[in-house]
Amino acid sequence: MAAAQDVHVRICNQEIVKFDLEVKALIQDIRDCSGPLSALTELNTKVKEKFQQLRHRIQELEQSAKEQDKESEKQVLLQEVENHKKQMLRKTAKESLAQTSSAITESLMGISRMMSQQVQQSEEAMQTLVNSSRTILDANEEFKSMSGTIQLGRKLITKYNRRELTDKLLIFLALALFLATVLYILKKRLFPFL
Repeated sequence: MAAAQDVHVRICNQEIVKFDLEVKALIQDIRDCSGPLSALTELNTKVKEKFQQLRHRIQELEQSAKEQDKESEKQVLLQEVENHKKQMLRKTAKESLAQTSSAITESLMGISRMMSQQVQQSEEAMQTLVNSSRTILDANEEFKSMSGTIQLGRKLITKYNRRELTDKLLIFLALALFLATVLYILKKRLFPFL
């Protein structure tokens, strides 16, 4: 029974060391991660899983220590359990830092996306302003062209009005001359003695 307990204790210690190294490696990977948020989240999840396994193994080691027959072996194993718990607490702080780092990174990426959207909207607004300015300039040029056409039309209408007045005056004079001629002819024919 004691041999089986010793084997179980050694296996627990080996697995604790293994999980401890894996957690350290994952925390280093989190520090070095500059990739997308999904990669950071995946690493964070793996760290949590390894911590769960590490806690479980420490609890198994603690249970084995309590089941030891010799008080000296029991105290040695309980001291090891305490040391592992203290190390795990320090690693938990690192995990907390990693989670905080992950949250900050997520927040910064969100801010970056918002800034990118703002820049995109600003570019679209700028493009709209450029297009509007171009339309206004085209309309202004067209207005200048129409203004010239309107001025020419005004001059032509004024000239036409003067021509109409002149034509009326000429028609009136021609009619008066015609009537004077008719009267002269009638006078000479009807009243030759006058």
